[in-house]
Parts: sequence; C-alpha cells; structure tokens
Amino acid sequence: MEFLAPVVGETILDAGCGTGVFTLDIVSSGADVVGLDLSLPMLAKAASKSQALGFSPVAGDLLCLPFKNGRFHKTVSITALEFINDARGAVAELFRVTRRGGLVVLATLNRESPWAERRIREAHEKETIFSKAIFRSPREMLSLAPFPGIVKTAVHFQKDSTPEAAIHAERQGREKGLQTGAFVAVRWQKP
Repeated sequence: MEFLAPVVGETILDAGCGTGVFTLDIVSSGADVVGLDLSLPMLAKAASKSQALGFSPVAGDLLCLPFKNGRFHKTVSITALEFINDARGAVAELFRVTRRGGLVVLATLNRESPWAERRIREAHEKETIFSKAIFRSPREMLSLAPFPGIVKTAVHFQKDSTPEAAIHAERQGREKGLQTGAFVAVRWQKP
C-alpha cells in the first residue's frame, strides 16, 4: 500500500485479485478498483466483499488484459506473479494499460526468503499450491521492466516468531534494507 498510495478519484487495476484479500484495502481508500482474475469463484468472492465500495470484477488473463492502452492511473498485482511463467509479458501488459506517469506495483513471494525455502521444501514433500510456483528475487523482479524501479522486502520474521520478536525482526529488516523478507514489492513509474 505504501508503494501504491491509492487516492480518491483514481482508477486502479488489481490484476490477479483472487478473493480480494488486498483489494479491500485499495477500495477503502476511495479509489475505483477493477479486479481481474481468471477464477470466477474467487472473483465472485472478491465482489461480495467489495462491490458496494466501488469495485468492478472482470474475468480475464493477466497476460492478455481486456482493457485499452492507458486505461488506469495505477496497476497492481499482489501474489499472482508466482503462478505466471511469462512474468515479462505480464509486466508489459500492466504497463500497457497504465497511463503515462502512472504507477505499476507488483508484490510477490521472495525467492531469497526463508519463507520461500520452506514452501519449496514442503512442495517437494507433497502437492501444494506452491508446487508449481515461481519464486523470484528482488533483482529478478526489478529486471522485469525496461525502466528503473524501487524494490523493498517485508515480513522478515518467521512463522513461529512471538509478536515481540516479529516486531523486532521487521524493524531490523527495514533499518538494514534486507532483501530477504517473505514479500518483495517493486514499483515503477511509467514514463
């Protein structure tokens, strides 16, 4: 949300919105949000959470967005890129539908984090949602666009950390600029 900074009056695409876990925060800012997802059941769940707040659900594929060029002030995709082989193609589509001067924001699971290591290990032991996931590093994320971007990671604590330890680990991760947080977020401004 820090990278996206949604405001009233903006039109924002949430590509790969799923059940609307993150969408609700964006809609709550007063922005008009178009939520796109391949899964109709997930999209229906997102719509049931957010429709009265300025949310428009659209069934579609991130690799072939059904929108005209420059349609959105900002585009965002959170935890969808892990499930797309052609990440460059997805990012190119997000840039295509973003206005000049607009923001493109991606957040995904960080390959350089202990969280990703654990999920990869678990996926080798049994079939999970992450069995076919593609985890990318902060450097790989930045390389997906032909423009310079800003990258940060978050969630530096571990699954079994106490609340106090989690707060301390997160503070340390931010202060030191660690690239090993569970989530990696990148922001580009379209020239």
